[in-house]
Amino acid sequence: MTDHTEITLENGLRILLKEIHTAPLISHWVWYRIGSKDEPTGRTGISHWVEHMQFKGTPLFPANVLDKAISREGGVWNAFTFLDWTTYFETMPASKIDLALQLEADRMQNSLFDAAEVESERTVIIAEREGSENEPLFLLGEAIQSAAFKVHPYHHEVIGDTADLLSMTRDDLYQHYKTYYAPNNAIVALAGDFDTREMLARLRELYESIPRGQTPPRLNRPEPPQKGEVRLSVEGPGETTYLQVAYRSPAATDTDFFPMAVLDSLLAGPSNINMFGGGGISNKTSRLYKRLIGGEMAVGLSGGGAATLDPFLYGFTLTIHPKRSPEETLAVLDEELARVCKEPVSEQEISRAIKQARAIFAYGSENITNQAFWLGFAEMLGGYDWFQTYLDKLACVTPQDVQRVAQAYLQPASRVVGIYQPTGSAA
Repeated sequence: MTDHTEITLENGLRILLKEIHTAPLISHWVWYRIGSKDEPTGRTGISHWVEHMQFKGTPLFPANVLDKAISREGGVWNAFTFLDWTTYFETMPASKIDLALQLEADRMQNSLFDAAEVESERTVIIAEREGSENEPLFLLGEAIQSAAFKVHPYHHEVIGDTADLLSMTRDDLYQHYKTYYAPNNAIVALAGDFDTREMLARLRELYESIPRGQTPPRLNRPEPPQKGEVRLSVEGPGETTYLQVAYRSPAATDTDFFPMAVLDSLLAGPSNINMFGGGGISNKTSRLYKRLIGGEMAVGLSGGGAATLDPFLYGFTLTIHPKRSPEETLAVLDEELARVCKEPVSEQEISRAIKQARAIFAYGSENITNQAFWLGFAEMLGGYDWFQTYLDKLACVTPQDVQRVAQAYLQPASRVVGIYQPTGSAA
């Protein structure tokens, strides 16, 4: 099934183009194969910090004109750093897209990293980190993630550790930028109202002269099997008690990823792996909602995982009912998880879970910005076929598949259970 164009330039840059003539808009994304996963100890948070520095200007596009230039032309832009990747995007009127094309090609190689700007951004990012530390679910999530990964670099949060944010230098950041921001480590993805031949010619003009970089280093540190359940407690400000339970989950390219998505829909309601959301599908028909919210064991429930290059975490976040203890709520959660592992799941229930999982995926794939997002994101995971066959793979999931992955992944011996105990004080 081909509704897009793929090409690799001689310098290694991957280009993916998808014409969509429903509106005079173009969404343009540049992805780099670098995220927090490739950050060694002492450099945690460096990918996120470099992302911030990409908005501080080049000789051709000084920082004080960038934002005004995009917004003046009716466009929006942003950037995101994740475990496995960093990405930048602009969605603009089709007639104005060349500004975005020039900007991204320029800052692939010419960002300034002014020393004063580095210090200013250090203050901003540390303040961002300190703000997050007032959020109970950030504190609990960070504790669980670091407990779940002792070896693999998924161990640390994308924003990094304060000690590293204080010690990293301008040269550290610039070296990271020059190592990973190279055409052979990048993907350019566009969707929208353009002519493919003309767009490809323009991208060649802008990118072909950028030299291929050295093959960037990777941290290859597989996480060994966990040797039993880990329980932890975090104390902090507030009045609300939270419970998080995190299990191992398969990588996005693992065949188990799709039964896990249906299991997620069955247990907690479907979760959307598109960063822009969409769908707004209720989780009130899910098993855990009926048992935990309906049974007044919790007042809030969410579940889900992430599409990652390496195995990550699938879990549940519960806001504990004021009349309950986290231990009581955990016991009922465990009863429901044991039930899905032991008792056959009906075809009707699986059919509804698949329908909801397919719907939330489809809703998050419709507009031009999302179409361009999926071009690049799926390529990060190994190819656009991952996106194109997603709905078909969900439709093929059977009740036996769901029970099999439940038995394989919902193992108490390989989970981390975390409780947030509020101290009652203000943040």
